[in-house]
Amino acid sequence: MTYDKLAGGIRRALLTSLLASAAMAAQAQDKPQDAPQDKKDATTLDRIVVTAQSREQELQDVPIALQVVDASAIETTAATTIGDLDSFIPGLEVSDGQPTQTRFKLRGLSTDDIGIGTDPTVGVYVDGVYAGRGGGTVLPFLDVERIEVLKGPQGTLFGRNTAAGAISIITRRPSQENEGRIRVRAGNHDVRHVDATFNAPINDTMALRINALHDETGGWLRDAATGKRLNDGRNDALRVAFGWDISANTRMLLSWDHEKLDQRARPSIGIVDLDPDTGLPEFPADPAHYRNPFDMPAVTDVAGNDETRDFDGGTLQIEHDFAWGRLTSTTAWRHYETLNRAEEDATNRQYLYIDTNNVEDNTTRYQEFKFSGNTDRFDWVAGASWFKESAKQSSIVDLNSSSVDTAAMYALGVPIFSVLQMVADMYEVPVQLLGNPWTESYDNTLQSTAYAAFGDVIWHATDKLNLTFGLRYTRDEKKFTWYNGYHSADALNAALQVLDDAGILAAVGQDAGMPLSAEMLAAMDLAFQDPISMANKGVLNRASNSWSDVSPRFVVDYHLSDDTMVFASLAKGYKAGGYNAFSPGAHFENEEVWNFETGIKRSLAGGRFQFEASAYRYKYDNRQAIWLDTTQVVPRYVTNVSDLTATGAEFSARWFPTSALQFDFNLGWIDSTYDRYVTPEGVDLSGKPTGEPQLSYALGGSYRMELGEAGSLTFSGRHGYRGASRCNASSNTQGNCGRYAAFRIGGASNRTDLFVQWRSPQEAWSVAAYANNVFDHRYVTGLNQYGTTVFGTVGATISEPRQVGLEVQYRY
Repeated sequence: MTYDKLAGGIRRALLTSLLASAAMAAQAQDKPQDAPQDKKDATTLDRIVVTAQSREQELQDVPIALQVVDASAIETTAATTIGDLDSFIPGLEVSDGQPTQTRFKLRGLSTDDIGIGTDPTVGVYVDGVYAGRGGGTVLPFLDVERIEVLKGPQGTLFGRNTAAGAISIITRRPSQENEGRIRVRAGNHDVRHVDATFNAPINDTMALRINALHDETGGWLRDAATGKRLNDGRNDALRVAFGWDISANTRMLLSWDHEKLDQRARPSIGIVDLDPDTGLPEFPADPAHYRNPFDMPAVTDVAGNDETRDFDGGTLQIEHDFAWGRLTSTTAWRHYETLNRAEEDATNRQYLYIDTNNVEDNTTRYQEFKFSGNTDRFDWVAGASWFKESAKQSSIVDLNSSSVDTAAMYALGVPIFSVLQMVADMYEVPVQLLGNPWTESYDNTLQSTAYAAFGDVIWHATDKLNLTFGLRYTRDEKKFTWYNGYHSADALNAALQVLDDAGILAAVGQDAGMPLSAEMLAAMDLAFQDPISMANKGVLNRASNSWSDVSPRFVVDYHLSDDTMVFASLAKGYKAGGYNAFSPGAHFENEEVWNFETGIKRSLAGGRFQFEASAYRYKYDNRQAIWLDTTQVVPRYVTNVSDLTATGAEFSARWFPTSALQFDFNLGWIDSTYDRYVTPEGVDLSGKPTGEPQLSYALGGSYRMELGEAGSLTFSGRHGYRGASRCNASSNTQGNCGRYAAFRIGGASNRTDLFVQWRSPQEAWSVAAYANNVFDHRYVTGLNQYGTTVFGTVGATISEPRQVGLEVQYRY
């Protein structure tokens, strides 16, 4: 039996099982003696409270396209970060193969987190506090109650950098209950996970909640030459929250978060053959000859190829109730330091060596005052906020004199250092020219300040009609610096000076027909060959700009009945302008998006079945994008802009046949094309697709079987599908979409997770087994082409294999 037939059989068996469970549950609810109890349980399950509009509202009453991921979904998928859940959230894509440089995409909109000159398009918030840029967003889940994914511009309520939407993570607060939990997981690839929660009242008005986590993996990829693991690592996190009811009207919450990530950097698998005689790849690289990375060995020669992060953050929230409403003050501080040194040539040959190293130090401060209240006719929220970011970043390219020698051979026709070494050996001059470190660095700093004032009012015009008007004024001020120093190669320069003093450089240069000197060779800089950067070598450049914006939103929602609401909204999104971190003086203006959306939310069968459907169209102007410019000797990341338009539709549903059985389904469709866009290579993509897949969906279900005095069993399954990317004429140069002879990037993808858990009668103990990506679907996720135009090397990244494990949990 083939694998596809086996997988198909398993899928059919799972579907049959779920349908059979639904049929049995439906038969059970038809019995007169069971119906009242089932209806009560289903109604209880139906109520989902969210804070998407800065107010507590039931999900069905919120006129926003919104998907909620609750704690049970996080538990049954064994998810540790938001990156483990995006397969089950249509329209959301989290690229967290490098968690210190994460990219969020929502409804086809994103900005890669490459340089501190750009901001993300999707805002991530933890308990209402903006998490900042990618390096500090994908943190391990600690005591998460739910995640709200808000699609479409959310600037009026959430603020900066939510032009595409917002991800709001809500954690549990300290309570007056004595409770605790410890959970241990172990799985294949040497996965070891321990997390614990402790909550206790200090007195009648104070409570303390502590969460700790240790996550460790041995990795699923090994170096074919050394046998060492290529993607092992560990993550430790701690969260402490202190709650205090200062008086009957005043409450305080103080929390502190700490995380330490230490893992191998993203591995890269070479997909071009090396000539057995010369040891060199084909140059220039021919995509027709790319090999399937699943058939190729993985090797690296990067010393210290690590990805690390140290994160600390504190939040103080104070609420006070007045006769007219509530005042909430939120004060927050975040700091992280990251390092990410990754393989780029995908070989272990020193003469082809190139790696990139991103080093960042980031501190943010945030203060918000929010006023809220309500009357019979109005619900209102208003406030002001201040945000300050101080960041330093070094974008480093590491080579060595052997790989520079190879690059010189391709670029100049002469392997300069090999020739000099041969002459030095001939005259017995004791120098070593090959294998010496060679480093290029681009250093940037950012000082960013954002001020905002906002208001949002819901007018209950009638018992059925609500009109919402929101407005936010934002001012962003940024100061930026560039410093592109000369390359660093001290050992090589010392050796060259010896040759210069001996007169060998002048002699060889005369024979070769080119002037050679230690000073000339020391000035060779390969990493950034664009004229602007070369003209600014060793010069500190500064720039400052400011941008202001007024972002409104208008919403009309009408309740056709107690269980049916229709709505329409028009909202503007905004993101401040910024800087191209790799081109001194280059800046771009702010982004703007207008989004129109209309939809319906309905509840049927006494609350047992809910669905939401919406259609939208947005126009995005001046969208900032990160692009790998392959026209240079060594490619460089640049930021350029485009205009685009998208039309889409979304549907989601939840069905609770009984309190024991539930299903959910989410679907998204989008057609996104460029209005105006010319790439750095000069390719006109106007009218072409932006690459976003048109269709994605996710479905899940769970069933709880009561075993009486033996406890209970819970069966859960979840499947996510993302359609094929719509490639355009420049997709291949970016390495994120394309069809090759041996593989495809950006094809349709599937993921299925299963979870089975036994709970003791009082639910103090539980034992579970889980399987993520149970059918072991594997994909090529991208190409690393940083060394392609230099040496002809090409690397590929691949998705994770199936993960299975066991879990034991104790709670009181």
